[in-house]
Amino acid sequence: MRHSQLRAFHNVALHGGFSRAAKALNMTQPSVSDQVKRLEQGYDVLLFYREARQVRLTPAGEALFRMTREMFEVEERIGALLDQSRAAVSGTLRILADSALHITGAVGRFRKAHPKVFVSIHTGNTEEVLRRLRNYEAEVGVVGNMVPAPDLDLIDLGRTPILAIAKKGYLPKKTKDMPFSALCDHPLIFRETGSRTRANLEDAAARLGVDLSPAIEVEGREAMREVVASGAGIGFISEAEFGHDSRLTQIQIRGVGLGMSEALVTLTARRDVPVIRAFLRSIQGKSKP
Repeated sequence: MRHSQLRAFHNVALHGGFSRAAKALNMTQPSVSDQVKRLEQGYDVLLFYREARQVRLTPAGEALFRMTREMFEVEERIGALLDQSRAAVSGTLRILADSALHITGAVGRFRKAHPKVFVSIHTGNTEEVLRRLRNYEAEVGVVGNMVPAPDLDLIDLGRTPILAIAKKGYLPKKTKDMPFSALCDHPLIFRETGSRTRANLEDAAARLGVDLSPAIEVEGREAMREVVASGAGIGFISEAEFGHDSRLTQIQIRGVGLGMSEALVTLTARRDVPVIRAFLRSIQGKSKP
């Protein structure tokens, strides 16, 4: 096994094809194909399904790609460590959050301090955030009610109550709160399995012996908002995420301490990646590179 073979494999997997990998590596396509073929033959393993004009990773290829992502990132970190020029932080910062509202201030500070970094922010539930962090598909995650894990670093972002929400006019005008036990008298709109908001509700219902089950299940917070705004029932969201939707009204839930503790999460193994380290300084209110 040679470094050049792994490098060729990694770029084919990363770019989704031999031609694109060859362009990224400034090599010819036959040279890239030969490097991958030698790797496969040397270990008697198939790494790609070759189908017409596209390639797909085999299970063995997917496992190797997870490792080469880590390997080549470590190479970049070694280069950064040895680079004495202290160049400005650059590259891409991928943030995956159950809600970006908790980090908007930090993103602004980060971009001001590091204008050469491209920031992408996508949403996902807690299970998706953690899976993609561990697959090196994001640098930073934001999740609710995170249980500590040995491979993760956490920064507490605070705790906010979970609210019920309904379309304005769905409930009597003066309804500002509701007992937890009364929720089951209404059609309930739950997020998908894997949502921490849903898990909180279901845990509280089991603890109190309340039959709380969804009439409608939706994927994603925005879908839940739209279904609630149609008047289909009552949904749930953390207070910090309610925002300023004029179609909706918020209802405090009595009789149970429902809340979401938000945390910023990064992989412990990646704590020295320059772009991650710089963003953590922005979370802590520091703007120096």
